[in-house]
Amino acid sequence: MINQEIQIFNTRSRKKEKFTPLNSPFIGMYVCGPTVYDDVHLGNCRTFMSFDLIYRYLIYVGYKVRYVRNITDAGHLEGDRDEGGDKFAKKAKLEQLEPMEIVQKYTLGFHEVMRLFNTQPPSIEPTATGHISEQIEMTKQIIESGLGYVANGTVYFDVEKYSTTNYYGSLSNRKLEELLEGTRELGGQDEKKGRLDFALWIKAKPEHIMRWPSPWGWGFPGWHIECSAMSTKYLGTTFDIHGGGMDLIATHHTNEIAQSQACNHFEPVKYWMHTNMLTVNGVRMSKSAGNGFLPMELFTGKHKLLEKGYSPMAVRFFMMQTHYRSTLDFSNEALQASEKGFDRLMNAVKTLEKIKPSDKSTSDISSLHSKCFEAMNDDFNSPVLIANLFEGARIINSINDGKETISISDLDLLKKTFRGFIFDILGLQVEKSSASNDDLANNLMNLILEIRNEAKTKKDFSTSDKIRDGLAKTKIIIKDTKYGTTWEKEK
Repeated sequence: MINQEIQIFNTRSRKKEKFTPLNSPFIGMYVCGPTVYDDVHLGNCRTFMSFDLIYRYLIYVGYKVRYVRNITDAGHLEGDRDEGGDKFAKKAKLEQLEPMEIVQKYTLGFHEVMRLFNTQPPSIEPTATGHISEQIEMTKQIIESGLGYVANGTVYFDVEKYSTTNYYGSLSNRKLEELLEGTRELGGQDEKKGRLDFALWIKAKPEHIMRWPSPWGWGFPGWHIECSAMSTKYLGTTFDIHGGGMDLIATHHTNEIAQSQACNHFEPVKYWMHTNMLTVNGVRMSKSAGNGFLPMELFTGKHKLLEKGYSPMAVRFFMMQTHYRSTLDFSNEALQASEKGFDRLMNAVKTLEKIKPSDKSTSDISSLHSKCFEAMNDDFNSPVLIANLFEGARIINSINDGKETISISDLDLLKKTFRGFIFDILGLQVEKSSASNDDLANNLMNLILEIRNEAKTKKDFSTSDKIRDGLAKTKIIIKDTKYGTTWEKEK
């Protein structure tokens, strides 16, 4: 039974709202996926990790979620509207490959990065090229509604006609006049009735490789119609959550709303959610600024702005320390601090398994457990959740040092809290690459401590102290407690 009341910040209303699914306990969630003509960038990764957190939490509290995240493998031109060349054709020519070879190459690369970041796969991952018929059908419906028109084999959406009965800029909170003033002259404007009109179906030039037959001639879908068609097919005409990066609000998501309303005459989405941008040392991350790095560069450290490589889990932890709606700033100092924080949390998890219960608790574990849920219920506030988990780590270390005690029931609750929120919800995991090294270090240290304890038993204190002092010089601290001897690396 679901007993958590979740508040979600709705981009459409620009405020937090109580989350009430359309058909509880079932939830439909659609997130705009990658355009697979190149390596996935960190901005996309942040969005997908944020919605992975949301997906994990909704499932954890008992909802049954159908999570749809598409693959854009056709139709995305270089501009947000209809200008520029085809990204896939351009990359295919550059690498001397077929466009679908480009799609396959970068789709596999995207999945590998998502695996390294330990994200859950979506329930359905539809591709644009696999849903051409649905996009054509939706374009037909829009023409029949009077809001679509054909010009020289390209089908456009009539934004100004739509705006006579609908608020076109409602998602971005901008009026039609403002949008018109900000529109520059683009290619194909002579075919359009209005400057804001966007293509639903684009006439293909003879040399265009990726094209399909349609009632309007050979062509390919516009970028925006793809998501409307796929979300409708798998989640229905109205569904619960639609997400993506904030850069999609003004054009892509605004046009999705218009298309869906033209077909179905009501709101397609109940809660719109958007992640914020990335910066590097306070400057917006972008290729043009020369400060953008790819996930693999971040892992290996092979980039001029990086002092070293950072593990996927340290990076995931770093991203979770900032709320999804806040700007996330990359710096070596911030990444290294997160790396230490991640190690501290993982060490607390290990220590927790060794703790022995007592008759009573000196800390309120029930309150800590509740605060973790409260953080996630407040618009999935992962930074506050992590702060609560660090308080849990403090309690664990204090109990381990003999300064506090914990009852059997509270120990079980603390283990449940840590396992649930760290692994199931935050999606963190013990680094596999370092697991064997950790096992070796633990085995060696256990042998050293055993030798030291034998020396103490024989009252050979000079050997015992020599071991302790020698380890201290290598930054390893030994602690003698009433439950036995433990060790840890100096922080």
